Amino acid sequence: MKIPFLDLKRQLKGALRKEIDGAIAEVLDSGSLVGGRYLQAFEQEFASYCGTLHAAGTGNGMDALYLALLALEIGSGDEVIVPAHTFIATWLAVSRTGATPVAVDVRADTGSIDERLIEQAVTEKTKAIIVVHLYGFIPDMQAIAAIAQQCGLYLIEDAAQSHGALYMGQRAGSLGTIAAFSFYPTKNLGALGDGGMVTTNDDKLAEKIYVLRDYGRSSRSEHIARGVNSRLDPLQANILRRKLHHLDHTNSRRKEIAGRYHQALEVLQHPGIRPLIGIGKNSVWHHFVVIAENRQAFIEKMSAAGIGTDIHYPVPPFRQPCYAKEFSRLDGWPVTDGLAAKVVSLPIGDYLDDEEVGYICQRLKECKDI
Repeated sequence: MKIPFLDLKRQLKGALRKEIDGAIAEVLDSGSLVGGRYLQAFEQEFASYCGTLHAAGTGNGMDALYLALLALEIGSGDEVIVPAHTFIATWLAVSRTGATPVAVDVRADTGSIDERLIEQAVTEKTKAIIVVHLYGFIPDMQAIAAIAQQCGLYLIEDAAQSHGALYMGQRAGSLGTIAAFSFYPTKNLGALGDGGMVTTNDDKLAEKIYVLRDYGRSSRSEHIARGVNSRLDPLQANILRRKLHHLDHTNSRRKEIAGRYHQALEVLQHPGIRPLIGIGKNSVWHHFVVIAENRQAFIEKMSAAGIGTDIHYPVPPFRQPCYAKEFSRLDGWPVTDGLAAKVVSLPIGDYLDDEEVGYICQRLKECKDI
């Protein structure tokens, strides 16, 4: 059996494909190709889903985070606390404003920012904390929010991997000052190209985002800010409206698959192969990540069985060439370095059938020799 790590073609077949075709035709027939009612409808529906007052579509997820920072007036001379283990876009959005990303190591049991280390990273220049809901998992937002409030900091959610995730009854995107989502095609809620969204309950911040994403324009001919062009395409918005209706169902299927992987790893009882995140955690399983002490052997074992894997993320941002000058000290984030050397992601998605999931589980149980 051959099971690729990701198969977007299968994900977009069947009844969903018919809905998407209909959504595309609707926009094309309307002639409304920038902004307009389809974008507004999706923004309203997504805000309602997340439990926020506002949602503003953007061109992509990194722009969403960048615009959120701009709306908070974060820039040159400021510092923003970020997790050391994350996709580099989190850091790049901060750098793009002129501010400095300040790395905090992560927890070994989740890969998310270690809330116990945040306060010691705060300086008089710190303006915000970005919490990444990595792999679909929401960390201890209650503790982090308390730190943010105590230190007078904005709390920003990088929710690019956590569409639909719940924390104490609230959805990702409603847990901080402002939040940024990505609709990259591989996400739990993915478009057919790039796309992003900013959510917030703050009226003034929302208005700033609406202006900044559209050339800083307050009316057709008046530009009150030096903005950018980063608007979510109505074609993508109308597709995402259809997919949003299925999100809870697809997330439920991901949780089911994650539960079966956990059971298989419990049967394996191999100390060198274990799940990063426990099944009872607040996750929508954007990725199912395994810690493999001998990663190469594990990958080869899966590959020999026809099972695709991926690594998220093998090179931390502070070890990337683009940050070499700022981060010459490379011994301060040991947990991140350890995870970067051991994480492996298994296939997970609602399109996987029970036979395929069972096959992967069986192969996991056979990893005793690694």
